[in-house]
Amino acid sequence: MSGGTAPQAVQAGLPAPSPSPLRELVPTLCIAVATIGFVPILHVASPVLSLTVEVLIAIAIVVAVPTYAPAVAIFVLLFQNLFVSILSPLISAPSDLDFIKGYNFLVCSVMWLSTFGLYVFGQRNRSAETNQIMRWGVATLAVVALYFAIGFVQNGQAASVYLRNIVLPLFLFQLSLLTAATYEVRATPFLVTLAVVLILCGYVEFAFRDVWLAITNGYTFWGFDELKATHSGVWEAEMRATGNVPVDLKDRFSFDFLNTPLLEGFGLSKILRIHGPNMSAISFGYGIAFSGLFLFSVGRPFLGLAALPLLIVCSVKGALITVIFVIAAWISTRLLGAVVTLLLGLAGLMVFAVAAIYVGLQIGDYHVIGLMGGLNGFLEKPLGRGLGIGGNLSDSYFSIDWGAAQAAGTIDGAVESAVGVLIYQMGIAALMPLGFYFAMALKAWRLYASSGFLTQGLAGFGVMVVLLNGMFQEEALFAPPALGLMLSLTGLVIGNQIRMQTVSVPDAGPERLTHYQPAT
Repeated sequence: MSGGTAPQAVQAGLPAPSPSPLRELVPTLCIAVATIGFVPILHVASPVLSLTVEVLIAIAIVVAVPTYAPAVAIFVLLFQNLFVSILSPLISAPSDLDFIKGYNFLVCSVMWLSTFGLYVFGQRNRSAETNQIMRWGVATLAVVALYFAIGFVQNGQAASVYLRNIVLPLFLFQLSLLTAATYEVRATPFLVTLAVVLILCGYVEFAFRDVWLAITNGYTFWGFDELKATHSGVWEAEMRATGNVPVDLKDRFSFDFLNTPLLEGFGLSKILRIHGPNMSAISFGYGIAFSGLFLFSVGRPFLGLAALPLLIVCSVKGALITVIFVIAAWISTRLLGAVVTLLLGLAGLMVFAVAAIYVGLQIGDYHVIGLMGGLNGFLEKPLGRGLGIGGNLSDSYFSIDWGAAQAAGTIDGAVESAVGVLIYQMGIAALMPLGFYFAMALKAWRLYASSGFLTQGLAGFGVMVVLLNGMFQEEALFAPPALGLMLSLTGLVIGNQIRMQTVSVPDAGPERLTHYQPAT
């Protein structure tokens, strides 16, 4: 069940090393940097100019170099905010910063839309299997769009944000699926390079915090965040909920280990969380978890091990849980087989969820309280309320009496839980996106069961674990480096399998099946 050799990686639907890595690594990196690196400058010069340029670049990538599209999407999700931070002295207001941070969604959406349009007009793989997956994906998007329309008339801004959060993972999946099903994609060297850069950024920030803040203009970047938090009431709500009053920027980065009271008796002091090039501890944590697991799966275990200590200083429970469950699934498959592992794994996830809810209610965990609010809201209105109604973006979030909520074990609404928010906003229709994600995870796992290739196992079980995390964390499903990265990988491995079935090579043995090397 090793995933180290090139033939194995290819058959697994994972990127195998290209015969000449630099030949595709350098141009892919240049295009990715050019796509997003100068957005702050363009936006300051003219928002209309920057929007036009980004749309044209995204279309050009899909038309001229379609095999680069999944890799570019992953790059902009992981590194856009690094460029925004470095160039933040050019930005004048928090609203401009928020707008600029949305360009990664614009780029990914335009690449998806261009790819989808080419698929509709027969320029992408249209096998029966691809068509079936796409039909279910489009049906899911249609249901989400309906609830967006319902929510938009009530709270347009919040509905728009939740629409972006929900559809982006689906866009990434379909972009990767259609690209990998149609073309030979050689992106392993690029993605390994991204993983190494991500790890290096984490260690530089951890060891040389002041240097990192200086070279990234971090004080300016986070200063905009402070202004926004102050004006919106976020800080006041956090201080009331936690009792912590930050004095300077490093105080804001200081957290109890894993941010849970369960470890208070172990003498673990506060740590300074690292945020990486994402400028978000949770996004960076999931990015590091994905990178480490992916490095293991493509035969680079020492690089993968280098990523693991960063999970501790990120202090993101969901990312750690993902790594633990996926590694356990890999080992169990080797010992017990894929079918038994899947059954045990699903049972283990269910037991973990029940235990987490029970313990969370005992200690008054905000995420569990928010989940219970979502469940109660679902029982009140099983058909939902519309996107943007409830959740961390609702107006009522800042007036929550957390003391009363902890005593009651629930709140009026749904917060801090992606699954809770989805069922509160979409009701029974939330099963469409959640069910689609789970079905694609099962499909990737079936590929793993027949091949034993680690990356397929990562794609399959990784999505399942992130869905579990979504019960106790909004960012698990709504932060692109969490579910988005996993679904990108899932699209690549499934797309590769479809391509392998539709492309025949004369006299090809397993060692010559080198048609797919996706952006993973």
